[in-house]
Amino acid sequence: MKLQYLGDSQDCFKWDYHNYLTSKLDYPLLNIALMMTPNDKTTHGKTDPNTYKTHCEAIHGFCRELKESNDKDIEMIKLLPARTGAKYKVELHKNSTQITNNNRIDYFSNIAHETKQVFFLDPDNGFEPEKKFSNKHILYSDIERILKQTSDQTVVSVFHYFRRIPFADDFMRISHRLHSGYATAIIWHPIIMFVTISKAKKTINRIWEINKEYWQKSVSKGNSLNYKGDQASAAR
Repeated sequence: MKLQYLGDSQDCFKWDYHNYLTSKLDYPLLNIALMMTPNDKTTHGKTDPNTYKTHCEAIHGFCRELKESNDKDIEMIKLLPARTGAKYKVELHKNSTQITNNNRIDYFSNIAHETKQVFFLDPDNGFEPEKKFSNKHILYSDIERILKQTSDQTVVSVFHYFRRIPFADDFMRISHRLHSGYATAIIWHPIIMFVTISKAKKTINRIWEINKEYWQKSVSKGNSLNYKGDQASAAR
């Protein structure tokens, strides 16, 4: 994630969905690995958060706070449950440490030992492509390292950006490349997808139901995909 993205429309979907997910699970912790990278000179991060129709209206105000903050202080992200009236707390794994291709093992070590947590990974681009990867990607080996440190009830959520492949096909490719665990995904078409992963089928089935609820209640109709063994299904 880049600081310049704080509070934009994609950020609005991000915080609305993860607030909904963590609250529905009744988990005490939303643990966020921001995977920070340096800002660039593009115009990315300037979209209006109000273009995403949230479940929780307070998210719009929260994103405006993030967007208008002069110093773009990532610690403000910890205010999310206070702004939405939720009961969970937010931790920032490794705080503002920047992710590089040389510090991945250390970066994904010492994950909080909370059994029931949503561990959210926020890379710039999402899952590694078939060929060359960069600090903008999460690696499948990173996911495996995380799953080895967390419980069957932990939900690992990954930001993934559209890469010119239909999301259903891309999700199938991602799920087949995972070394272990089960996966499901929710999409804000046609831009971004959150892929959630758990070691337990029971946990991922619960996420699928939550995703379906989120989609059915959403004004910005997304698609909810669920991977079970060798099949993918879609809620439409």
